[in-house]
Amino acid sequence: MDLYKAIRELYAEKTRLEEAIASLEELVAAKSGAAVLKLEGLQGKKRRGRKSMPADERRAVSDRMKKYWAQRRARSARGAGKG
Repeated sequence: MDLYKAIRELYAEKTRLEEAIASLEELVAAKSGAAVLKLEGLQGKKRRGRKSMPADERRAVSDRMKKYWAQRRARSARGAGKG
């Protein structure tokens, strides 16, 4: 199964569903004479991508990774000298 094709199809379906929801909300609002239905609370607004990290946490992660990679390079250099 082509994953990219599946993803494209899911995005297309999502777009169709969002359009259907919007048109139904317009019908409800027009019928009741009220403003657009407030369903935003039902939709979980999630951020896409990575979460942000404070500068001090980023610095701590950076220090840990520098130490980790220094140890890896040292281990790799010791192993290469044995050959």
